[in-house]
Amino acid sequence: MITAQMVKDLREKTGAGMMDCKKALAETNGDLAAAEDYLRENGALKATKKASRIAAEGLANIFVDGNKAVILEVNSETDFVSKNAEFKSMIEMIGKALLKSSATTLEEALEVSTEEGTVNELIISKTAKIGEKLSLRRFEIVTLEENEAFGEYLHMGGKIASLVVVKGSDASVAKDVAMQLAAMKPDYIFVSDVPEEVVERERKVQKELAMSEGKPAEIAEKMVEGRIQKFYKEICLTEQAFIKDGGMSVSTYVKNHGGEIVKAIRFEVGEGMEKRVDDFAEEVMSQIKGN
Repeated sequence: MITAQMVKDLREKTGAGMMDCKKALAETNGDLAAAEDYLRENGALKATKKASRIAAEGLANIFVDGNKAVILEVNSETDFVSKNAEFKSMIEMIGKALLKSSATTLEEALEVSTEEGTVNELIISKTAKIGEKLSLRRFEIVTLEENEAFGEYLHMGGKIASLVVVKGSDASVAKDVAMQLAAMKPDYIFVSDVPEEVVERERKVQKELAMSEGKPAEIAEKMVEGRIQKFYKEICLTEQAFIKDGGMSVSTYVKNHGGEIVKAIRFEVGEGMEKRVDDFAEEVMSQIKGN
């Protein structure tokens, strides 16, 4: 009989997924050493060996079901894999599973059930099969409230994904904002999101610039406030000039259509991550050595 403790012991020893461990123990009549060999032979341990490798490529995507949406980023080591049909299918499976869940953290998301075990077990299985480290980097689940609408946009085949929620307007307006978000890459969504220290640092820089131009202190102060407003137009989505009509801000565009922006999320694949540098000679030698 295969016990939970046996599965736990094998997981701790190998790092393989629970379902893989359970199957290995069943196939080897509960022999721990034989089960470890089984996992190695069947590729489950290959995924574990890849855990320290850099995965900063991949795809971002958005899945919507009624009043619920999930935006997620799944990484791979190379851009080549992001074009792989099996990789795309895995992302869809993860997205649909998360839509049905109430996960709020990555730890919770990895334990969500899919058609092929938990999300974590699915990723381990596909890592072994595809031959690159794969990982769920981040996700966010959003649920609409009354009188709200989603707008979603994928750019460059999923290298950038943006999800916007507007209240009082429709999906077409929300999509326009999502396109703006993807294209213009603002640092913040609302003015209220900008940390006070960021504003004060900019205010100090602008005051020194104004003073260096020979302006009196009181004039310099007024110039600074004007330049801070310009600063907001550069870094905040709501204050940016609307790309389809530069004569108005994004917030004005939404307001003109009876709405307001409630939430906006932008995922760009690999942003802020260390990028992999390929050394093909080393890669070939690794393959020869069987690593």
